[in-house]
Amino acid sequence: MKVLQLGKSYPPIKGGIETAISNITEGLNERNIRCDVLGSNSENIYCEQTIGQYKIYRTKSYGKIFSLSISPQLINKYLLIKDNYDIIHVHFPDPLAVAAVFLARPKGIIVVHWHSDIIRQRHLVKPFKFLIHWLLNRADAIIASSVIYAKTSEYLRNFSNKTVIIPYGIKTSELKADEDKVAAIRNLYKGKIIIYSLGRLVYYKGFDYLIEAAASLSDDYAILIGGDGPLLNKLGKTIDQKRLADKVFLLGHINSSDMGSYYKACDVFCLPSTERSEAFGIALVEAMSFGKPLVTTNIPTGVSWVNQDSLTGLVVNPGNAAELSQAIKTISTDKQLYHFFSDNCHKRYQSLFSQDKMMDMIVSLYVDLLAR
Repeated sequence: MKVLQLGKSYPPIKGGIETAISNITEGLNERNIRCDVLGSNSENIYCEQTIGQYKIYRTKSYGKIFSLSISPQLINKYLLIKDNYDIIHVHFPDPLAVAAVFLARPKGIIVVHWHSDIIRQRHLVKPFKFLIHWLLNRADAIIASSVIYAKTSEYLRNFSNKTVIIPYGIKTSELKADEDKVAAIRNLYKGKIIIYSLGRLVYYKGFDYLIEAAASLSDDYAILIGGDGPLLNKLGKTIDQKRLADKVFLLGHINSSDMGSYYKACDVFCLPSTERSEAFGIALVEAMSFGKPLVTTNIPTGVSWVNQDSLTGLVVNPGNAAELSQAIKTISTDKQLYHFFSDNCHKRYQSLFSQDKMMDMIVSLYVDLLAR
């Protein structure tokens, strides 16, 4: 069996889809299933990279428009190598990858991994809808990360007969906590109750509501927001205007080596997202692996499935700072409830969201498709 992961880019380029492609690629090769990657580079340079037994093809890019890499070379390269593989695993949204498959019309097996609908650039989708529907019709199987997302997607709801639910799995080996770092984080915030949130500082994450919620919390709390992005300055100004600089802290980019330490150091993890663009919330799974209770919002995506209301944490209405504040206080002040959520988080992670679980399901799907 030979597999090609076809997506917009690959680490060290950062992003949720890039991480998913990397985890799948490495997971397959660890099981002695040859899996290569085709994606665009971050610069105008073509390169081929060999890692162990697999290859990464990075096609040159002329920049980005609306988060889409301008890399016509990706289409050309795909046409040259597509017949070397039994399965083409296409990661969506990526219009360039869709165009490549459409132009090549491959005869082999096509698996579409539907990470998210196109949300913010919805007006740009109209001329592209034909290709999306063509791909979904052509696909032998479609992977969605949760039942909720599959049912509420205007595209996927018409393809339930070929949609397979495979939640994201994470590698806990890459989330090791450094006990000295954990102690340093806790000491820095002087024994306060630490509420941690993590993600790109973008419109749909709802960090402005978490900042507003902090105003209703006592000085016993410290709100840590990790990540960078275009809203960094705006959020910083909001914190200053509300005089919350001693309670809310923008941490900026968190190094991968420190990620586990922040999860372990915190008391509660909060993801206050407000839009469907938050398709799953992989950070929730990472926090759950440390047994951290969750506060999330009831947006109609995998977020509302990952965090089970009143089982692994609390779910509130999006864009409601008062409800966020109350949920944080409820979890952090009730020790019995806290430990109940914590235990359930760890159990739910182990049963659904491990890397091995995700790879078992993907390999099973591949085997089934090849046997048809």
